[in-house]
Amino acid sequence: MGWLFYEELFFMLAFAGYIVASIAFFVLLVSSKEKVGKFAVAATSVGFALHTVAMFVRIIESGRLPFSNQYEFANSFTWGIVLCYLAIHFYYRFTAVGAFVMPLAFLMMGYASLLPRHVRPLMPALQSRWLTIHVGTAVVSYGAFAVACGLSVLYLLNSKKSQDNQKKKLLPDQEAVDFLSYRVAAFGYLMLTIVIVSGAIWARSAWSRYWAWDPKEVWSLITWLIYSVYLHLRFNRGWKGKPAAWFSIIGFACVIFTFIGVNMFLPSIHSYV
Repeated sequence: MGWLFYEELFFMLAFAGYIVASIAFFVLLVSSKEKVGKFAVAATSVGFALHTVAMFVRIIESGRLPFSNQYEFANSFTWGIVLCYLAIHFYYRFTAVGAFVMPLAFLMMGYASLLPRHVRPLMPALQSRWLTIHVGTAVVSYGAFAVACGLSVLYLLNSKKSQDNQKKKLLPDQEAVDFLSYRVAAFGYLMLTIVIVSGAIWARSAWSRYWAWDPKEVWSLITWLIYSVYLHLRFNRGWKGKPAAWFSIIGFACVIFTFIGVNMFLPSIHSYV
């Protein structure tokens, strides 16, 4: 049995862990039982540990970081989502946010499971130190935007109805959720800026131009502009609440289209990523 077998084994175990965690988080919202929340976080943590092992096996198998094709990036994207959620949970103890983030993680991992997993040599254009910076920051950026989107969905759903005392204890304060969504989106925006700048520098060395109006470049710029407007309105106009939450959700929809939609519907020199 080769490395590919062990990678697939740990990948599927992690996938199962994320599904269990997503179900447990849903049960948490319905039951408001603290023990269910602890189990959901534990399942997420175990799934993340198994996922990390699967990625390390992939690195050993390929001899490089797993950033070179659609499967590897979808897999890394999922890992980034869960990493950002766990960081938020253990720092702020916002357990219920997992109910709106983990389904995104397991759906993205489900998408990755449908893609070819063959290990191929890097294309000449990808044989650059900029690959790690460009794609690595994209993983963190997209993961942060996913968590910000989950926080925004939580804000919208939580603002629609009054909660009983148990629900109020379970769900974070509305203002705290709103502010945290803003902070996480701002972090994702910083990482996305690095993605675009490093991509331009890389393109200059690989193709002798900084910008070619490639569909993925264009949609990355559109996403960056949407979050620029969002942060400008928050910082300079005091924008918050439902409008800001919807803006955050729309921004993440653009992230998903940039990652999946462009590859599926628009011819692009980034189609192998």
